[in-house]
Amino acid sequence: MPSPAGRRGIGALFIAGTLLLASAPAAAAEGVPLTEIGADAYANATSQHGTQAGPDTYQWGTTIVAAQQAGRFFDGGASGIAFATSGDNGGTWANGVLPGITAFGEGPYQRVSNPSVAYDARHDVWLVASLGITDTDGITGAAVVVSRSTDGGRTWEKPVVVANGGDLDKSWIACDNTPASPYYGRCHVAFDDHAAGNTISMARSSDSGLTWAVTATSATGLGAQPVVRPDGAVVVPYLGGDDRIHAFRSRDGGATWSDSVPVSTVQRHPVAGGLRALPLPSAETDAAGTVYVVWPDCRFQLFCAGNDIVLATSADGAEWDHVTRVTADGGDHVIPGLGVDRSTSGGSARLALAYYRYPDAACAAATCRLTVAYTSSANGGRTWSAPAELQGPMKPDWLANTAQGRMAGDYISTSIVPGGNAFPAFAVAAAPAGGAYNVRTYTVSGGLPITGGGPAPLSIEGPVAAGDTPPPGTPATAR
Repeated sequence: MPSPAGRRGIGALFIAGTLLLASAPAAAAEGVPLTEIGADAYANATSQHGTQAGPDTYQWGTTIVAAQQAGRFFDGGASGIAFATSGDNGGTWANGVLPGITAFGEGPYQRVSNPSVAYDARHDVWLVASLGITDTDGITGAAVVVSRSTDGGRTWEKPVVVANGGDLDKSWIACDNTPASPYYGRCHVAFDDHAAGNTISMARSSDSGLTWAVTATSATGLGAQPVVRPDGAVVVPYLGGDDRIHAFRSRDGGATWSDSVPVSTVQRHPVAGGLRALPLPSAETDAAGTVYVVWPDCRFQLFCAGNDIVLATSADGAEWDHVTRVTADGGDHVIPGLGVDRSTSGGSARLALAYYRYPDAACAAATCRLTVAYTSSANGGRTWSAPAELQGPMKPDWLANTAQGRMAGDYISTSIVPGGNAFPAFAVAAAPAGGAYNVRTYTVSGGLPITGGGPAPLSIEGPVAAGDTPPPGTPATAR
């Protein structure tokens, strides 16, 4: 949520001596070594100690940067945004917290939420967008802010305000990194305004995030995720209030925006165990500009008995192909984080997907056990590797508690080293101890290979009609 207007004092919070080397939690799945890249460093008495949630990552060159919430509040937001940076393609990591956002880091806001990471290749600047929140008169998304790093993600400046006013939510950032694009070096931030019926606006910057211009769109919904095609066109998938995935786009660098087009209806199986798991999209592009969007959907399981992760693609963001099934191993699959190798395209595009899963979609709150899983495709999403369990099982009540349920995050993330391995980032919970939670952010040590190119056909569309299971409905805000 909010951020301070125009403060750019350097915050050297790259914590010395915190190279995090393959420190796997006790409950790690056998044979999958994990590296801890984040823990709650805050000590304020007002939030839930020992919690992290909702990591996002981005990769460029040999650098991977992750950002996630730390110290979740029950009724929205967190004490701060933690970051982790690897300068050697995920080999070693160092971490810290972004300065100048909340009062726990000499900032003007009481809380913060929804970090997302981007890199501006033209200006060699790393960016983390987040939402500054005030709580003096109800929980309000006061501003979208962007934190900047000019030294490879090692230290971060105090944030710049992108937009304020209203009751803002769900910010997301992306940059145009194609030198041949007419808008090379332009960055885009999407966000919605709950106070205006979740109307989505777009902000753009051509000076590495120092100044921003905001443009309204005709779209309304949650979870807008801009992606930039190599020709400079920006495509923005999002979850509409009508329980459909939609997308709108700009072909003039964000100066104007089209009306939305439908991507697909969303068919939802209610998630058990009191888990907060909205069907928000995760979106990426490949080297040719194909847009890939995934979300949880129950259409492929008989009587919508559980959610799978499903995929839709578009060559231009205006026309979308049929929905296909990614996961087919039963149970309930939620909160996907999709990565695409930006050096590949078409039938050779390399995709990687991490997500949470209940093996039993019909579990009771006391018996639900959450796992983290991974699958990949080496042929543009036509076929996928057998799912691999990365972590679990976890009890839902080990996770941070919120007004919308137990929270691992509204998002997780996967970044791919071009031609190399995939690095998913996800929150992992162990049993609380000493009156504090034990939720930390991990990636897989050394990353994961991308396989999955066999001949097995994928299901296209699904056997369950949209009317067979009434959708639970999209909440008006999700901080």
